[in-house]
Amino acid sequence: MTGGPTAPTSDLVATRLALVRERIERAGGDDRTRVVAVTKGFGPPAVRAAVAAGLSDVGESYAAELFATRAAVDAEGLEPAPRWHFLGRVQRNKVAKLAGAVDLWQAVDRVAAARAIANRAPGAAVLVQVNVSGVAGRYGCPFEEAEGLVLAAGAFGLRPQGLMAVGLPGPPGSVGNGYRRLAAMARELGLPECSMGMTGDLEEAVSAGSTMVRIGQGLFGPRPGADELRR
Repeated sequence: MTGGPTAPTSDLVATRLALVRERIERAGGDDRTRVVAVTKGFGPPAVRAAVAAGLSDVGESYAAELFATRAAVDAEGLEPAPRWHFLGRVQRNKVAKLAGAVDLWQAVDRVAAARAIANRAPGAAVLVQVNVSGVAGRYGCPFEEAEGLVLAAGAFGLRPQGLMAVGLPGPPGSVGNGYRRLAAMARELGLPECSMGMTGDLEEAVSAGSTMVRIGQGLFGPRPGADELRR
């Protein structure tokens, strides 16, 4: 993984993490609000910096990148070992390769994806992704299908931990209602986790009830050429 942007130092990540924590606290969260470091594009140095700064959760959006980054970090014997989140849409042809590398699948959006994970990684922890915007073409199942997907995942032997959503770029307040509805649904279903909010909208997500925010740019800076800098 060469030729990409240079990852910031652990000291810089720690400084930025403190600012993220302040934003979370001002929005009504606390130290139980988990920060997932999205290391997409930066590779193993970003994982090392995140762990050194005190983070225990790291996430990647692309299967090949997660597999390669984790393999490199595992070979180094990094301690403490981070918990790996797969944030991208589950492609059934990639599940076999990822099965032993993912600790939490965050974006299960259809029954076929849940079944594929269950076949390759029995008992895996998953989140069900919901399209909170209602905009056609966005990833995530409709609200009306979320409970059924949670139940199906459980029936396959998976461990549904909560719900997940990706907000749309837009002015503050543009996805607040969707976030609040998602958090309420997670509570109704007895699910402990609600993963929503990134660098640009974490206040909106935390105030709505997020238990987990996915932060990339706010910790590592922009990724040249990235198509989803808000992660």
